[in-house]
Amino acid sequence: QVQLVESGGGLVQAGGSLRLSCAASGRTFSNYNMGWFRQAPGKEREFVAVISRSGGSTYTADSVKGRFTISRDNAKNTVYLQMNSLKPEDTAVHYCAADPSTRPVRVLTNPRLYDYWGQGTQVTVSS
Repeated sequence: QVQLVESGGGLVQAGGSLRLSCAASGRTFSNYNMGWFRQAPGKEREFVAVISRSGGSTYTADSVKGRFTISRDNAKNTVYLQMNSLKPEDTAVHYCAADPSTRPVRVLTNPRLYDYWGQGTQVTVSS
């Protein structure tokens, strides 16, 4: 079992930045690929970014490429999502998730592939 707790969400003006954190506990963090997803009201959960176990490979959704960066610190059992140049359409609950497989990160865009999820953190971008 892996427990995930997100933090760092909040209210920010368009063009601003936020850094989300996801702290993991319970199992060896470096055994998991880690993903970020988001869900706006009335919409399906959407892939944002994923990072491999070692941090050597990442894959980012086209909608946030060039603005969002995923990273991880295995010594701190934490994965991050740096979000710059935020837009109102980025408003959503943001979730982190853990995948224990050896799949390449480019296929980990489907939320059903992840075994563990955090409770989410709200990001609201005002125009």
